[in-house]
Amino acid sequence: CVSGEGEEADGTELMAAPPTEPSHLVPAFWDSPLSHGINVFVGLVLCFTMLGLGCTVEISQLGEHIRRPVGVLLALVCQFVIMPLVAFLLALAFSLDDVAAMAVLLCGCCPGGNLSNIMCLLVNGEMNLSIVMTISSTLLALVLMPLCLWIYSRAWINTPVVNLMPFGAIILTLCSTLIPIGLGVMLRYRCTRVADIVLKVSLWSLLVTLVLLFILTGAMLGPELLSTIPPSVYVVAVLMPLCGYAAGYGLAVLFDLPPSSRRSVSLETGCQNVQLCTAILKLAFPPQLMGGMYMFPLLYALFQAAEAGLFILNHTKSFVFQRRVHSFVGNKYFVVKKKPTK
Repeated sequence: CVSGEGEEADGTELMAAPPTEPSHLVPAFWDSPLSHGINVFVGLVLCFTMLGLGCTVEISQLGEHIRRPVGVLLALVCQFVIMPLVAFLLALAFSLDDVAAMAVLLCGCCPGGNLSNIMCLLVNGEMNLSIVMTISSTLLALVLMPLCLWIYSRAWINTPVVNLMPFGAIILTLCSTLIPIGLGVMLRYRCTRVADIVLKVSLWSLLVTLVLLFILTGAMLGPELLSTIPPSVYVVAVLMPLCGYAAGYGLAVLFDLPPSSRRSVSLETGCQNVQLCTAILKLAFPPQLMGGMYMFPLLYALFQAAEAGLFILNHTKSFVFQRRVHSFVGNKYFVVKKKPTK
């Protein structure tokens, strides 16, 4: 182990020397008032988005998912069996260094993110199942996330993994998910018209925020810092959500779920809570040590959104094609039935 460079005052010790590439932009950006302001603004937008998603939930259907623990079981298998294993195997397959491997593994061990609920809505998935899985994985993360890190991280890090876990950030994530969704469910129950308006406004506000966030982050950190990330990390950022989507869909087929639920499980598996991953990287590792790998959650978010977008586009085309086929068959049947009989 390298002492003095890889080992910091917080007890975090990586088993290789820190990267030598220039990373002076990272501390300056992450400790700036602009960064803190962005975090607060994005957090508020996400809460409003979850309020809108809560407006899509039907109380009777949500209660059925709660009484039948299939959603909880799927969340456990997807987020704390499949994704940590995928991250671990990809880190080994591409021989990532210790710093990159820890960033990838932390992202893989995170619970499901809010993006999955939004994407599920766009592909006409089972929203109640999606929300139950997101909430369940966030609750389970309090126990299972440290366990997964302890199992898989010993090849790269020497420190009690409980020291890496900002439990306050996990609890805050849980509250920012549960409370807005609960308010959205109440709003749908009491005033359907207002709930529909809130849903549309929340989705548009999130879209605008994500575009501005990518532009701002790229302008502040962009070319210089992104050039320090090895090509193998980009490949992992592409393959990791793709493997999650495929594995989640296969698991849903194994459970013999209906098509809408299969799409929900697939998106829930591949979409990780990158905000929580960023918080852990910020709180547990010094910026000088992580360097450009602070950008991995952003890369993962970019590729998981792009791949989910392709999923949505493919589903939309299939849906339109099926509608045309049904329309054609229905018209033909109508014409045949109208023929006069002798």
